[in-house]
Amino acid sequence: MLAFVTKRLLASVPLLLGVLTLVFLLLEAAPGEPFQTLSEPGADPHAAERLRRVFGADRPVDERYLDWLSGFLTGDLGVSPSLRRPVFELVREAAGNTVVLAGSALILQFLAGIALGATAAWARGRLLDRAITLAASVLYSIPSYWLGLLLVWLLAVRFGLFPVSQMHSLDAPALGALARLADAAWHLVLPALCLVLPTAAGIALTVRDRMAAALATGYAQSARARGVSRGGVAVRHALRSSLLPVVNLLGLAVPALLGGSVVIEVLFAWPGMGRLAYQAVLARDAPLVLGCTCAGAILVVLGSLGADLLAAILDPRVREGTA
Repeated sequence: MLAFVTKRLLASVPLLLGVLTLVFLLLEAAPGEPFQTLSEPGADPHAAERLRRVFGADRPVDERYLDWLSGFLTGDLGVSPSLRRPVFELVREAAGNTVVLAGSALILQFLAGIALGATAAWARGRLLDRAITLAASVLYSIPSYWLGLLLVWLLAVRFGLFPVSQMHSLDAPALGALARLADAAWHLVLPALCLVLPTAAGIALTVRDRMAAALATGYAQSARARGVSRGGVAVRHALRSSLLPVVNLLGLAVPALLGGSVVIEVLFAWPGMGRLAYQAVLARDAPLVLGCTCAGAILVVLGSLGADLLAAILDPRVREGTA
C-alpha cells in the first residue's frame, strides 16, 4: 500500500507544477495589474513604479517565475499587492473556511446520494422509485448558482429560516462555544445545500442504476431463493458491489466542489478560498491567485489520492494495477 501511495504522489507532482505554470502564464498574458489604479489622474505618477520595484513586477517574466517557484518549494508564496499581507496567511485563513463548507458538502452528498439511490433501487418500479428518480434528475440538471438564488428566495427571503451571507452573525464573538457552533451551522445550511443537492442527485442516479443491475443478476436471485429478504439482498449484495463506482466519483467530486464553491462563496459572501480567488482576479493580484490555485490543486490531489485509496481497499486489483 505504501508503494501505491508513493506512486500516486509522485505522479501528481508534474501535474501540480504544470497547473501552476499554466496559471502563471495566463496571469502574465491577462491585461491589467494591481498597481494600475495608482496611475489614474490625480495619483502620484511615480507611486505605481515604486510599487512595481518593491514587489518585483518590473523584472523579466522568467526571473519572477523561477523566484516564485523556489518560494513555493520553500513555503513562501510572497506578499499580496492588493491586500499587503503574506499570501500564505491569507490562503491559510480562507482554506480552513472552504474545507468546512466543501468537506461538509462532500460527506452529506455521498451519504444522501447512496441512501436515496439504494432506496430507489430497493423500490424499483414502484412509486417511490419513480419519485426519487424524477427529483434526482431535476436537481442534477439545475445549475448551482440558480439553485442558490432559488434557495435564498425561498428559505431566506420568503420564510426567513436561514441567513443569506457570511459565516457568523455579528454578535457571534460574544456567544458561548456551543452557541457559536450552532450559529456557524445555521449559516452553513444554504451554501452547503447548493453544493450537496446536485451532486447527491447524480450519485443517487448512479447507485440506483448499479444496484438495479446487481439485483437482476443470478447471485441476487439465488440469495432470494435461499430465503434472504429483499432488503438483505439489496444491502449485503447489490449495495456492496455498487460502492466501487461511487468511490471513483469521489475523485471527481473534490474538484467539482472546489470549482462550485467559487460561485457559492461569492453568492453567500462565504469567507473561503473561492471568494478570495475571485477578489484576487478582480484586483489582478497574481501572487494571491497563484496561492489560491496552489492550495486548490493540493486539495484536489489529496482528494484524488483518498479516492484511489478507498478504491484500492475495496478492490485489490486497483492497487495491483490490474483493474
